[in-house]
Amino acid sequence: MNRLPLLIILIFGSASASADYDPSFKIGKEKAKVCMTCHGEDGISTIDPYPNLRGQKVGYLISALKDYQSRQRTSGLAILMQQQADTLSEQDMKDISYYYSVLGTKQEEE
Repeated sequence: MNRLPLLIILIFGSASASADYDPSFKIGKEKAKVCMTCHGEDGISTIDPYPNLRGQKVGYLISALKDYQSRQRTSGLAILMQQQADTLSEQDMKDISYYYSVLGTKQEEE
């Protein structure tokens, strides 16, 4: 009996991080609840001026939050994001950014 397919499933199946069992995803989701008010529960905003966050890259989101916190981003509705970013620790930024980066991806669906 060929056990290679079973071995592949066991190796790669257990290595993939399911969002349901991914503690970082759950932590990020909890911390992102306030973000959902403007950016949507699924990371897709229903309000024109607010960007979609779903599927964005972690590094981009962290950089954007840090830029709001340091007042390097000042256009548009930046004042609102500056106030929100001021309440976040560096770990909060990482957790929230990770959550949105995984949201809506194949990794979340596994």
